[in-house]
Amino acid sequence: MKELELKYGCNPNQKPSKIFMKDDSELPIEVLNGKPGYINFLDAFNSWQLVKELKAATGLPAAASFKHVSPAGAAVATELSDTLKKIYFVDDLELSPIASAYAKARGADRMSSYGDWAALSDVCDKETALLLQREVSDGIIAPGYTDEALEILKSKRKGTYNIVKIDPDYVPAPQEYKDVFGITFQQGRNELKIDEEFLTQNIITDNKELPDSAKRDLLISLITLKYTQSNSVCYCKDGQAIGVGAGQQSRIHCTRLAGNKADIWYLRQHPKCLNLPFKEGIRRPDRDNTIDVYISDDYEDVLRDGTWELFFTEKPEPLTREEKKEWLSTFTGVSLGSDAFFPFGDNIERAKRSGVQYIAEPGGSIRDDNVIETCNKYNMTMCFTGIRLFHH
Repeated sequence: MKELELKYGCNPNQKPSKIFMKDDSELPIEVLNGKPGYINFLDAFNSWQLVKELKAATGLPAAASFKHVSPAGAAVATELSDTLKKIYFVDDLELSPIASAYAKARGADRMSSYGDWAALSDVCDKETALLLQREVSDGIIAPGYTDEALEILKSKRKGTYNIVKIDPDYVPAPQEYKDVFGITFQQGRNELKIDEEFLTQNIITDNKELPDSAKRDLLISLITLKYTQSNSVCYCKDGQAIGVGAGQQSRIHCTRLAGNKADIWYLRQHPKCLNLPFKEGIRRPDRDNTIDVYISDDYEDVLRDGTWELFFTEKPEPLTREEKKEWLSTFTGVSLGSDAFFPFGDNIERAKRSGVQYIAEPGGSIRDDNVIETCNKYNMTMCFTGIRLFHH
């Protein structure tokens, strides 16, 4: 197949639309089910690059959950704790390595992952398909599917679920082109291979400690940022992104946005959240929304409105600001990557509030001294990678 006609472009009025190879060669993908659209393929091709690079950098199966050409989550396969299984709603499932990677990628920010595009570095198996079957998702890209997995996924969304198979050996042309306002842009592909050398060659803080777990998490952060709309920062812990701040005009707003997402991820593990008395039959998206409201500072107003009766068997006690502050004070060991330099120490101050201990950023700001000084104040470890990772 050399080209694929699409229903429309980004919006229904943008016709005609198709994907094709400029050199008239065969497309490296096969649509096994459904009719993926323009934005679906943008998510598919960006997310595939991300998981392929994560697998190459860590040696572990990798998965991503994409929305609007940025990752809501990305992760590699590691053992999930019982707590994480519960907050990701997979405590009733058998999880293969690739299934656990996707459970983590989707579970990091379940609100943003609603209606996502899934990407897997490895063949999709039955366990991953069963996990996806019950989630609201637009489609998936993977290098292959077992017969059982394909049968399960084809039954999703009344048989219309988008399933794309990609040739894992496909190597794109070294030059990229994009038309904007009738004008063609050209650039070399970002072929930069991100590995541990970028993390260890220039640690510029007093604290030089960088354990293997932090190296892994920083690699995940940087590779995730490579495929996140800029400006962007990414918080990671335990082999997964836990907060992605994408497409903000100000670096501090990226840091705040991603930090707030990381805080919610950690607050969901609070005993009060784990033991909320949900009624039987509440849909997962409704649970996600309700937990998000429960964690927010507005929840006591919701309690007064009486809407708790829609979701809970009994009125839950609020999670007070004092309790949230105390719980977040135990948040530690987080890694943070930035796609460009931090211009002010305020980013470090905000990152500290969300448990950040390890940082990777390009360096090169005229205020690097202030940023380093702020890191040293909190005994953080920061490396200058010397690489910018803008993605537009």
